[in-house]
Amino acid sequence: MEPVQLTPAQESTLEVLRRDAEPLVFERDRVDTLIAEFTDAFEHLASRVEATGGDLFINKSRLTSVLGCEEQHLNGDSFEWNTRNAVGTVSHRAIELLVHWRAEIIPADLVDEAIARLIEAGSGVGPFLAGLREADLADLRGPCIDAVVKFLETFPPLDRRWAPVVESSLRWPARGAVTLAGKADLVIGRSAGPESRKVIIDLKTGGAYPNHLDDLRFYALLETLRTGVPPRKVAGFYLDAGRVVPEDVTLEMLRSAMHRTLDGLGSAVELLEGRSPVKRPQSSCRWCSLNGECEEGIAHLAELADRYD
Repeated sequence: MEPVQLTPAQESTLEVLRRDAEPLVFERDRVDTLIAEFTDAFEHLASRVEATGGDLFINKSRLTSVLGCEEQHLNGDSFEWNTRNAVGTVSHRAIELLVHWRAEIIPADLVDEAIARLIEAGSGVGPFLAGLREADLADLRGPCIDAVVKFLETFPPLDRRWAPVVESSLRWPARGAVTLAGKADLVIGRSAGPESRKVIIDLKTGGAYPNHLDDLRFYALLETLRTGVPPRKVAGFYLDAGRVVPEDVTLEMLRSAMHRTLDGLGSAVELLEGRSPVKRPQSSCRWCSLNGECEEGIAHLAELADRYD
């Protein structure tokens, strides 16, 4: 079999994700100390949640939410599915199928199969997709096929020896009043003893935002808590730009993720205990369910409109 000819973008991505010749092994004592410090603080907060009789589920979205506007965090937003925001979910599902697809790779077939499976699931975006007219489905399929083609052009073919896993769930601890959870779009590599080999990747169909790296650092922390072995790298892969934005995992990065997670969890616990939420106007005021009655949000959106008018 002739070797696969890579595009320059694929070669660039492969070079970024490739392991160094020198194995990466974190100092066991320092990793154990970080885990112990986090566990102690976590268990204290979890005991406070148990005292309320409630429970908390914290994923990357809820962590970002509670560290932003607490009022919005408690009240949610006015999110509704439409063909534009469904593109990311359908594209992700199609690319997940692609990773282990054994038939001829035809992007349109992958997108159609992704839509069918999401409808069959009956939750999330499924009911919205099931109700679309044929013309609306055509509007949706176009950008989804585009995303799959861009992935094929810019991400190197996934070798089975890399042990690629899609929709990799992370959850810690196994039980209790507080659960930290995540789901990585793609994980390549697997730990070998104490050596760190994993790369956790999130696929993005839009632009890059600061919280994207925060999300990946949260995943790196969960992986460390779960296995005791940190991943070696995290990365956002931006389909429209055809570029990977990586970050090497370090103990300093994990410690930063630890403090951010505990800060968010602490705020969530205080809100559960009855503390009044703090309003922090931000760009998400645009789709907040309170945007017609929150004075701070209205003033913030007016300021943004004046600034960019």
